[in-house]
Amino acid sequence: MTMKKKIKATAPRGAKRRKTVLAQRKVAPRRPSRASPHRLSVAHNDAKLTIRRLRTQLAKALARIEQLEASADTDFLLDIPNRRRFERELDRSIAYIKRYHASGALIALDVDHLKPINDAFGHAAGDQVLKAVVAVLLRNVRSSDMIGRLGGDEFALLLWNMSETDARAKAASLEQAIDGLSFTFRGRTVTAGASAGVAILGPHAEARQALEQADRAMYVRKAQRRYEA
Repeated sequence: MTMKKKIKATAPRGAKRRKTVLAQRKVAPRRPSRASPHRLSVAHNDAKLTIRRLRTQLAKALARIEQLEASADTDFLLDIPNRRRFERELDRSIAYIKRYHASGALIALDVDHLKPINDAFGHAAGDQVLKAVVAVLLRNVRSSDMIGRLGGDEFALLLWNMSETDARAKAASLEQAIDGLSFTFRGRTVTAGASAGVAILGPHAEARQALEQADRAMYVRKAQRRYEA
């Protein structure tokens, strides 16, 4: 009986080396990368400086936005609300009046004789008249009231908690105060004057209709003043 020798298969030497290298790569742990304390400190300071710079830029941008929004709603010459802002506030005020059963009045006021002053003495003289008129209006209304320039020589006043009698009395007193203004241009003394119309703001008021009503009343008053003169 012949004994057969078992032949053990052996892998090539190159294959053994590759297997050993792969095993070492798989088992060997990776060393964590550690930044030096100096580098960490520098990175932290850079981040703080970047945050500070961005916050400064954001504050400047927000301030600029606020400035632009304010200028868009403010008359550049007289520093009071322009028509856009006044109409927006009028809408809000009427909504408040309807909801809480409050009261108010709207006065439309037109400066008389401004065009002849502009034609005779220039627009700088007319601007001086308008500024004086606004100063009179501001002295004669409460801080809760609002004055707006609707355009040119037209103004509007929103007055809170005003009865019709009080509103008409206020309109007459404003006319009288503006009539008392006098100006000297190129050695000549001139006066302007103003005509005012009233609309009462009640629970059924609408902004556009109230402005139209006050405007019509103002033109009626202007015609009366011409007749009286």
